Amino acid sequence: METSIIDFVTNNMILAVVWVGIIVALIQNVVKQKTSGYQEIDSAQATMLMNREDAIVVDVRSKDEYKSGHITDARHILPSDIKAGNLSGLENSKTTPIIVVCKTGQTAQAAANDLHKAGFEQVKLLKNGLISWNEANLPLVKAKSVKNKK
Repeated sequence: METSIIDFVTNNMILAVVWVGIIVALIQNVVKQKTSGYQEIDSAQATMLMNREDAIVVDVRSKDEYKSGHITDARHILPSDIKAGNLSGLENSKTTPIIVVCKTGQTAQAAANDLHKAGFEQVKLLKNGLISWNEANLPLVKAKSVKNKK
């Protein structure tokens, strides 16, 4: 058995390296999920938390991105404000589920960890961000533009 594995590796070096890379990536992903201060959830889970547990959605995108379309009742808080402790009234919601969203789910990771470090007990991250929200055909609220009255 040992020699067959060694033969396989020496005859298929590229394939063996790819397999090792995949295994390492999987292990890193599991460790990251276990040590992070947040839990990743999908759009259906986010909707359920919002409807059943009054979860608060925190959108960490830029002001213009937020205005172009956000989840209903989402609070706009920049990642820099979260890091600085400017939590825009979230301080009294430490036990309420908090769902952190951005466009892809990448930017929101640091903000979710910062909220956890600030003492929030139920921090969630919308997996794949608003891209997954849109793919699920869930609604977004767009800021109304001010029109000139004549």
